[in-house]
Amino acid sequence: MIPLIVNTSDPMAKVRVMTTKDYSTKTLKTLHTAGVLHVEESEELKPVDKEAIERERRKVGELLTSINDILAYIPKGERVSLKEDVEVIYTRPFDEVDSEVRLLCTKLDNMHQRVAKLDNEFKELIELTRYLGPLEQKADIRLQDLNFSGSYLFSRVFVFPNELFETVYPKLREYILEDLVGTVENEAVLYVIAKAEYRETIESTVMDGGGKILPVPAEALPLKEFLDIAGGKVHSLEEELAKLHAEIESKTRENLEKLVLFREALSAETERLAVLAKACEAKYVTLIEGWIPESNVEATISELKENIGYVFVDTRKPEQAEEPPTKMKNATAVKPFEVVVNLFGTPKYREWDPTPITAYFFAIFFGIMLGDVVYAALLMLFAYRGLRLLVDDPETEGFKLFQRIIYISGGVALVIGMLTGSYLGNFYQFFGIESLALAEKIQVMFSDPVKFIVFSLIIGLVHVNIAHVLALI
Repeated sequence: MIPLIVNTSDPMAKVRVMTTKDYSTKTLKTLHTAGVLHVEESEELKPVDKEAIERERRKVGELLTSINDILAYIPKGERVSLKEDVEVIYTRPFDEVDSEVRLLCTKLDNMHQRVAKLDNEFKELIELTRYLGPLEQKADIRLQDLNFSGSYLFSRVFVFPNELFETVYPKLREYILEDLVGTVENEAVLYVIAKAEYRETIESTVMDGGGKILPVPAEALPLKEFLDIAGGKVHSLEEELAKLHAEIESKTRENLEKLVLFREALSAETERLAVLAKACEAKYVTLIEGWIPESNVEATISELKENIGYVFVDTRKPEQAEEPPTKMKNATAVKPFEVVVNLFGTPKYREWDPTPITAYFFAIFFGIMLGDVVYAALLMLFAYRGLRLLVDDPETEGFKLFQRIIYISGGVALVIGMLTGSYLGNFYQFFGIESLALAEKIQVMFSDPVKFIVFSLIIGLVHVNIAHVLALI
């Protein structure tokens, strides 16, 4: 929405740039070119600045891990042709890259979680069938009897490498009431029943000796029946995992080029941040701060990353205690009148910008006071041709704004002159022309001193009361 009465200043962001001291001069030039205001160079980094770099490194690392997890479903050695330059991705603001990467990863996140869950279940079943198979051949045991804990007795299944079993087993025999031993390739499976008072001793001896406790589910199933069911589950899980892997690979291929681009750009960012982190430790990093309109943040970050080899850019909104510089943002038609406002003082960052209403009333007052077609036309012609002869550089922004003020105000004066029929006053009456006014009522009002004063007072009251209302807001 275009502000018609008053405006606010352009929202500003605090930009903090950390780079090696070799690049400090180039960074300052880039910031000035990008329009950053109140640029200051700090002598030494604070701990919070170093932490900001480390925090950024962690974020980049998390994104890289997410991308690599997805790309793991693509066969190694496959070539990907990139149609876009990695630097294009690198120069984009990190928040923008972060949101896009997370969006891509989130699409596959549920499928990844499902795969991880099924994969864990698959590995657990494979482990159980592998180690419980030899025990099933030696005795008819129920599954819950393999992992029992009572007040007097307990039972467990332990797994050892064969060479360690020979060493540990003699230490356990004095505590064991009953046991079964089976072998699987180069591993030994030991099922023991012992008194509950020796449970901690037996388990710690096993763990210290390089063995492990097999987590057996407490189900009231015969071991043979459980192994048969587990075998069927393993087969169905293999099929489901294969389908999920194929689906993930298919969806990953749809975004393969983007993912590879992001991975390369984030890898480059990690290296740059690592260099800055090392430079921080050696106190070879400089901090440069300034203010920039929020609308220019992305372009400025891109320009910095494009021009500076090692750079970290951090932006934030101004705090309440801070007073950012004011950058006015008015429509093209009223922008020239910022010059008039600045003559009385630039509004503070959180104050109203009266440029729009100043533009209207300045142009109207000027037009009423001049109010002549010929004078207005001559003034506009002088602004176009003659004014540039009175200044050193007619190409400056200030001169062009002043020139446009004269055009606009002169245009209003020309219109009022046409409405009231004023051409060098009433010069046309010397030629027998009674009136050239386009609006007789306006001519009559401007010709009558009392009516003109009343009209001027009304405009003045409106102008002043608008100011009072704004002061209360």
